[in-house]
Amino acid sequence: MIEKIEDNVLFKGLTRDEIEMCLKCSDAKLKHYEKNQIIFSQMDPPLALYVLLQGSVSVCKDAPDGRRYIVTNIEEKDIFGEVYVFLKKADYNYYVLANTDSAVLAIPREYFFNTCDKACNAHSLIIQNMLGILAQKAYFLNNKVQLLTSGSLRQKIAKYLLDNCNNKKYVKLSMNREQLSAYLNVTRPSLSRELVKMQEDGLIEVDRDMVKIVDMDKLSTIL
Repeated sequence: MIEKIEDNVLFKGLTRDEIEMCLKCSDAKLKHYEKNQIIFSQMDPPLALYVLLQGSVSVCKDAPDGRRYIVTNIEEKDIFGEVYVFLKKADYNYYVLANTDSAVLAIPREYFFNTCDKACNAHSLIIQNMLGILAQKAYFLNNKVQLLTSGSLRQKIAKYLLDNCNNKKYVKLSMNREQLSAYLNVTRPSLSRELVKMQEDGLIEVDRDMVKIVDMDKLSTIL
């Protein structure tokens, strides 16, 4: 478990011995979930911060019409539920679903409010790292708002691709079509049709989970 989390941003700057000490001090628990199992629901009280050690999970919210809206996808070694650690809310506004069989480390929320009696440097450093994580979360949410308010579906797709492409003009999709359509708040058929149209227009080339941006300048003018 230490090997899986030692390069996590929450434990940045800590040695393996310090990480092990902090996990014991916080009374962190390792939990396993099967595919499609709910990790926590909207009615659950926020009691912990979660680190995904293995698998993939989605942060979700259901629309009134029953359609699932994916807030974000969480991959191995990422954390989730961190915002609610510091909010005085009785329950969550969303739920988290395991996309695959997953292993999750749950760290009690109380651990992030005060250092232990020993006032160890490792505990203080974790709290500092937590502040950096929250700042990054705010930045991500700001980008998500900009994406959802981009206008047309083509504009949303263009912004998503431009924000996530590498220097070689490739975007490896971390979500399948259903997840991506929920992330963009559109239907899956609409997303598939628009991707085909953008490919026909010479903007992109789609090969399964890899998208190549053919004309960067033209794609940028869509925004």
